[in-house]
Amino acid sequence: MNPWLAFLILIAILVFVHELGHFLVAKWCKVGVETFSIGFGPKIFKKRIGETLYCLSVIPLGGYVKMVGDEQGKTVSPEDISRSFTHKKLYQKSLIVAAGPVFNFLLSILIFYVLFQISGIYFFKPVIGEVTDNFPAYKAGIQSGDIIKEINDQKIETWDDLVAQVGASKGKKLEILLERNSSNVAVSLTPEFKDYKTIFNEDKKRYVIGVTNSGDSVHVGLNPVQALGYSLEKNWFIAKLTVISVWKMITGNVSADNLGGPIRIAQMAGEQAEAGMANFAFFIALLSINLGIINLLPVPVLDGGHLMFFGIEAITRKEVSEKIREKANQFGIVVLVLLMVFVFYNDVVQLIKGG
Repeated sequence: MNPWLAFLILIAILVFVHELGHFLVAKWCKVGVETFSIGFGPKIFKKRIGETLYCLSVIPLGGYVKMVGDEQGKTVSPEDISRSFTHKKLYQKSLIVAAGPVFNFLLSILIFYVLFQISGIYFFKPVIGEVTDNFPAYKAGIQSGDIIKEINDQKIETWDDLVAQVGASKGKKLEILLERNSSNVAVSLTPEFKDYKTIFNEDKKRYVIGVTNSGDSVHVGLNPVQALGYSLEKNWFIAKLTVISVWKMITGNVSADNLGGPIRIAQMAGEQAEAGMANFAFFIALLSINLGIINLLPVPVLDGGHLMFFGIEAITRKEVSEKIREKANQFGIVVLVLLMVFVFYNDVVQLIKGG
């Protein structure tokens, strides 16, 4: 698939779902919706259904839902007050604003649920691949091809079980039952506390015995409840990783060169689409989580910025003045423009390096 076509499909799905969240909750709160647009700028398609004008606009990098009474400085006519966003209760306005990111999270949960329901899950078997010289496993006589059956009388069914038991040992001796050439062999060893590098290139320590897995895996089908559980777990893991990554970029612990813009996303979208629909769906879910989190950042003009003002209002019992909100929004726009320029620059640099 052409990278830019894949990019347009990707963005259209993410933006549509995000704006649909705002739209549906606004309707639920009986707020009038004047415009529902995918994209910004000049409209290339528009159709009015009821009071709402549905549009496709020329710049695909986002979208918007224009509600009655959500424009600063604009007076709402008396007949529209009951349908005005501004005149709704604070919790209703908060729900409407939060609905966009929430729908992005729901999309990713749905995608992972379907993927897990269709494909199940693969676990690495607790089969030893390589044994590192002079580490506890090597000294205890563990060999490549050994199958770990039990650790301290706890049954080991997957490689994750093995890793968990070693990590939880706190350096205490482990009694290991393994299978070798159809025979059971008992060994004992004491894990060592060793340095390792995290995915953020940070130095950490953990308990290890000096083995790698063989790569042998087993497929396990999932029922609907299990698939939902794994979907929620995957979403939580990715969301947590995303938040940590953003924080480490802000604090300078991770290079901001890792930020990618439309060009890099288009390239990756094209690659994932070529690899198959499952890969493309996974990529959509991944970016949907990222979009939800980014929109919750307390930056004016983003959903998180609006929620920040609503939070201040809830605490002070007083609405943030229009002048302050206007200045904050101007600052937020400047930040977003600078960020867009930076990610475009990163994309161009990566293209030059790749060329």
